Amino acid sequence: MKFLRDKLDEAAPLFEKGGKLEKLWPVFELQDTFLFTGGNVTRTGSHVRDSTDMKRLMVTVVLALLPCMFFACWNTGNQAMLAIAKGALPLDSWRMDLWQFLGLSFNFKSDFLCILFGSLYWIPIYATVMIAGGAAELIFAVVRRHEISEGFLVSGALLPLTLPPTIPLWMVALGILFGIVMGKEIFGGVGTNFLNPALTARAFLFFAYPAYMSGEAPWIAANFEGLDNFTGATLLAQAAETKGALEGMSWWSAFWGNIPGSLGETSALACLVGAGILVITGVGSYRTMLGVALGTFVMALILNLAGSATNPMFAVPWYWHMAIGSWAFGTAFMATDPVSSAFTSRGKWIYGFFIGVLVILIRVVNPAYPEGMMLAILFMNMFAPLIDHFVVQANVRRRIARSAI
Repeated sequence: MKFLRDKLDEAAPLFEKGGKLEKLWPVFELQDTFLFTGGNVTRTGSHVRDSTDMKRLMVTVVLALLPCMFFACWNTGNQAMLAIAKGALPLDSWRMDLWQFLGLSFNFKSDFLCILFGSLYWIPIYATVMIAGGAAELIFAVVRRHEISEGFLVSGALLPLTLPPTIPLWMVALGILFGIVMGKEIFGGVGTNFLNPALTARAFLFFAYPAYMSGEAPWIAANFEGLDNFTGATLLAQAAETKGALEGMSWWSAFWGNIPGSLGETSALACLVGAGILVITGVGSYRTMLGVALGTFVMALILNLAGSATNPMFAVPWYWHMAIGSWAFGTAFMATDPVSSAFTSRGKWIYGFFIGVLVILIRVVNPAYPEGMMLAILFMNMFAPLIDHFVVQANVRRRIARSAI
């Protein structure tokens, strides 16, 4: 490590003000602070500080996402091999050529083969997001002459987990560029954006290319057209179309996540493990998460009592809503985004509660769009500053009343 430190110190004058590579200072600073703690310290005044900084916060979120990443690889491979075992054909792509070159079989009973096959879909999507999004971050940092924030590590890890495994890679690149530029950089960069960049990217892809982001085909990496007694529809889509669609399903299977869906959203268990890491480390707010759960419970119970003769989604209970779709993933990782969510303690409860209410309303009242977590969070992102404003003003009024003579 001393050797690396010495080499970086030797190269530093080239990138500092007046050096030949001054414009590329963000590139040098990125690798310097990634490998070592920054050398800048406060020079005046006293500050209450701890060991938490941006790098540690972002790395903690990425570590909390690891269970979802591993499960994404396994479930993508497992769903494809289950379809192939029932008579579906592998998708014709370079992945199949590589699989055949390696002489591997399609055996859904082998967890290792499922993970390996699923990684052929997960890794290219993740790499595309990091390369395209990282390039956008670098360009804006160089032009604006500011540091490259570690915040992109989180956006770059979140977006792939919300996408179907069969999405074309050029769409992935276009989506992350839209999310980074229009969802964050256009407002000034990290800390000044009011929308979650990863969700902004997914919303753009969903509305721009709905055929690749919805329906049955995107969720399973196998060609099952014409195959009888097999469906690739998500449980939410089935529940929206058929009354009693969930009756023959196992809630524990949905909670475990062995069902069709986006790469990293299907397993509520993996999301729960990640949520626990975020809460224990203090990176994610338990108030926001519990607020979402409370809003989901209340709204789902109200609609269950109201009932509907034509819309089967009215009958879906709250515990099913929490196990299917992107509810668990959105609650743990998207709603708790410290930049785009509410900041005050009471505001987090309100912010989370209305996300829970809205996700149920969107899922139930609009059966044509059974998944509502993305829109619910984006909608409440816009109201988070207003919520914090009213909470702060209420605190100010109470303090004035207590101190009045």
